[in-house]
Order: sequence, then structure tokens, then C-alpha cells
Amino acid sequence: MAESLTSADRERGERHRAYYTLAALRARGWTPSMVRDLLGGPDAQGRSPFYGAAAPTRMYSIGRVEAAEGTEEFARALAAAARRSAVARQAAARRRQEVLDRIAAEPVEVPTLTRDDLADQAVRHRNRRDRERAWDQPDHVPRPAVVATTDPAELARWQVNYLRHRLTAYDALLDGLYGGAGRTEAAQLLRERMYDAIARAYPELAAECRRQLAER
Repeated sequence: MAESLTSADRERGERHRAYYTLAALRARGWTPSMVRDLLGGPDAQGRSPFYGAAAPTRMYSIGRVEAAEGTEEFARALAAAARRSAVARQAAARRRQEVLDRIAAEPVEVPTLTRDDLADQAVRHRNRRDRERAWDQPDHVPRPAVVATTDPAELARWQVNYLRHRLTAYDALLDGLYGGAGRTEAAQLLRERMYDAIARAYPELAAECRRQLAER
């Protein structure tokens, strides 16, 4: 249950309603350089009535902000910021399409192993990862597995995991995309291509590839 506000909290809240914070200015279209050039220093510094321990918030008088927003200088700065934003979005869109095209065109070479070798390497990889867990989780007790006693469905999962690990070099195709929907879309396309390549190289693992892709 939220604690009730004290009179001091309410006073701080009233003060906040007389000012715009930087977050509020950003929502109105202000950029950091516009704040610096058109407003200069803050008119007050305060703390949120709900997060009193947080760092002081720079606040700008509503009257001064709205007066600045009525000037030609603000209109020019806002238009310039909009142009820069549009250019940045276009550049990001071009970069995203370039990455998607490269992912779609890149040949995916899956290691070719015999069934026995793949099973052996997959179990070795699983055991190594199991041991590594103990480094981060002291209460984890590694339990080495062997091919002969591993459930076929579990073995198929480990085999796909191992092959996907062998293909991690292709993750470099995502370089240059940082966060946002563009990287999410590119990462999904790359996963689809990886699992499709594994399924083509090892048809017996196709069902497991589909299962893992659906989970992702």
C-alpha cells in the first residue's frame, strides 16, 4: 500500500506543477541542445514527491518555456530537430534493410558430421555447459550425461543446441543494429535461417528445430 503524502510532499508536488521537467520538455519536442540554447539553466531544482531520494530534477518555469515556444527561434530549432530525426530514421531504415538483405543472402554452412559424431559432440557440449553452470550457481551439481542413456528427444535438443552454437559466428551479421524493432526483426530472420539450415542438413532434427524456433 502506498504511503500517504506529507505536507512537504504535497508542497513539492505543487511546485512540480508550476514547472516542466526535462522529461516533460522532451515530450513537447525539446532536445537537449534546444534546452541549453533557448532556456539555459533551470529555474528550480526539486525532488519528486514520490521518489524523494532520487537525484534533484531540473525544472523550468512553465511561463518561460511557453514564451520560448512562441518564438521564431524555437520554431526554427524544432524544424531542424525534426529534419535531423527524419534523416536518422531514414539512415536506420537503410541500415536495417541492408542487414536483412545480407542475412537473407548469406550462405549458412552447417558442420557435416556422422550421426555418432554429432551425438558425441552434442553430449560433450552439454556436459561442458553443465559444468560451467556451477561457476555461477555454487549449489548446482554437474551431472555428466552419456549418449547411450540419454532420451532421444533430449539428445535431439542437445544436438540442435550444439549445431546452433557452431553457427554463432553468423551473429556478426547483426552488427550495426542496436535495440529496437529492427534488430529484433533481423535476429528473428537469422534464427529462422539457422534452424532451417540445420533441419536441411539433418532432417531427423527438423521437428526439434521447429520446436525451438517456436519457443523463441
